[in-house]
Amino acid sequence: MEKVEKAQHKDWYKLDLSAIVYPTLQRRDFSSVYRLSVLLKEEVRPDVLQQALDRTLPRFPTYKAAIRKGLFWRYLEPNDRPGPFVQKDVRNPCQPMYFKANNRYLVRVYYYRNRIALEAHHSLGDGTGGMCVLMTLTATYLRLLGVTGIENGGFVLDIDSQPREEELEDAYMRYANAKVCPPRLEEKSYRVRGTAEPFYTLNIIDGIMSVSEVMEAAKRYGATITEYLNAVLLQALLTKQKRERRIHLRPVKIAMPVNLRRFFPSITLRNFITMIFPGVDPRLGEYTFEEIVLQVHNYMRYHINEKLLRGDITTNAATQRNPFIRVVPLFIKDFVVRMFYTKVQDRNSSAGLTNMGALKVPQGMKPYIERFDIYMGQPFSRRTNCAIISFEDVLTVNFASSIVEADVERLFFRKLVQDGIHVKIESNREQGSAGES
Repeated sequence: MEKVEKAQHKDWYKLDLSAIVYPTLQRRDFSSVYRLSVLLKEEVRPDVLQQALDRTLPRFPTYKAAIRKGLFWRYLEPNDRPGPFVQKDVRNPCQPMYFKANNRYLVRVYYYRNRIALEAHHSLGDGTGGMCVLMTLTATYLRLLGVTGIENGGFVLDIDSQPREEELEDAYMRYANAKVCPPRLEEKSYRVRGTAEPFYTLNIIDGIMSVSEVMEAAKRYGATITEYLNAVLLQALLTKQKRERRIHLRPVKIAMPVNLRRFFPSITLRNFITMIFPGVDPRLGEYTFEEIVLQVHNYMRYHINEKLLRGDITTNAATQRNPFIRVVPLFIKDFVVRMFYTKVQDRNSSAGLTNMGALKVPQGMKPYIERFDIYMGQPFSRRTNCAIISFEDVLTVNFASSIVEADVERLFFRKLVQDGIHVKIESNREQGSAGES
């Protein structure tokens, strides 16, 4: 009897601590969708890619899933419907994913020339989990083409093995065990003013550069690459706010996800991130770029450590563990969470920035890969999101925004060029509208 109950429990997965929020924010014109893509050195064969997807996705049960709604919570259940099916890529990526569309799948796989792209709803997992899916899919695709010598390891999982229990766990609840729940007191931040693009329009601007050049520039300021690029984005936002000649200045802050797997042993493929908010307050005076870098550097050193991060996830988990809140009907929870996010959480930052870092692939895959891209997806409000990833000596900075103006992006890349970094710009906008850096 015990074995049957255990098997039944494995048929569905309660949403993890982060995933609970994402369906709540769902609107007709917004879904929490991110995108990862790999550029190969040869054109993609869609028929082989479909074979690879059919073989790969069953290895990831929380991605081969549909989202369902109960009385008190949402959950993921196995999805055995046909699909998902590979599609030719679209000009405006990261479009809303409706829970009942696409045979209820919350993943999409696109191809275009030599690019394979994976889009996933954040309810399924974060960028680390998504990269495991994309990399395993790419390895399977190359093997089907006859490439030998690609070993499993890192982001490439064995598609013939069973998922480990730890891959499917809500790791937040395992490590949310600090003896105190630190309060969060974030002040309302500067918000970029811009002209909203029409529905289904996402403006993409990519900056492609050399890792060694960026590293050299960062070292001149005594910073890491992440600290340096955070400071460049903060300076761009400060300049943007100053040009608007506002009567009341606001702090400028960046919402930056931290991969908790770096601090807590976990191989979960679900969400396991928390947010920090490096920033500066222009009301205190003018900041030189060197001062911004120092501010970011000190903020990172103070906030990114196992003790403070454990306290943060314990605070997040407190409401989930509250027995009264657990029995509150889902529609009431949705209303409260949506109001809190709209009125408080979303106003804590001026832009988003994530850095997935230097990507390592199995040695046998390296000769076939040119670069990777990552997009945080459509912003919840009018602003820009920035995502960074590197492979070998190629670093890409991918901006995604839903506003017409590209002032922040232009200022960002202009600073990089001033610091001696050669930047190649690509965009899905009309020719010449974004590349003045």
